[in-house]
Amino acid sequence: MANFVLQELPEEMSEGKKVVFPKMQTYSLHDYDTVIKNMRTYAGSISDGLIRAVFDALVSTMQSWMPLGHSIKIDGLGVFSLSLGFDTSTPSEKTISQGLQKGEAPKAKYRHVCINGINFKPDPKLLKEMNKQATFDRVSTEIVAPKRCKYSQEERLEKAKAIIGKYGYMTLTDYALATDQSRSAASSDLKRLVADTDSGITTRGSHSHKVWIAAKG
Repeated sequence: MANFVLQELPEEMSEGKKVVFPKMQTYSLHDYDTVIKNMRTYAGSISDGLIRAVFDALVSTMQSWMPLGHSIKIDGLGVFSLSLGFDTSTPSEKTISQGLQKGEAPKAKYRHVCINGINFKPDPKLLKEMNKQATFDRVSTEIVAPKRCKYSQEERLEKAKAIIGKYGYMTLTDYALATDQSRSAASSDLKRLVADTDSGITTRGSHSHKVWIAAKG
């Protein structure tokens, strides 16, 4: 039996309404050796070395194929695909120079696009089988309130403008780190800023290539 608590969704993500959802409590992380040991109970006479070799081959295949634009589907498990973002750790020193006059200073810097995560969509059969075995117990009658942002909306807007003023654009990660928010909360926050025509902020690009820039006056 597993445990869960009821968590309240932040107001900025629930359009001001009180939305509560169950969140599972996780007490341990099974390391590689533990997973191998438990797999042997289902794999019979297959050795630990063979199980490790299969995992190593899978990892190598993912490393080779996925950066080329391929997703990987494993029946009974799910589909793995890559998500992209801007490399915020090592800004590129290259500059956008097209259209500049001789002697004119470069106008903006840009960052390299990199892999920033792996998306996983579970096989419906996997979820169905898990639900057959799963039972959950609520561990507390209290509803866990969301973390409140320590910065006011005006302060968050100033931080966003400062980032855009320095780099010419801002990523979702930039804003989340600067305002000490989760990416989901920061995303909802930025939607409100863009919707406000007086904020002076707009967007460019879409999905993993989306950035926030200064709106033209």
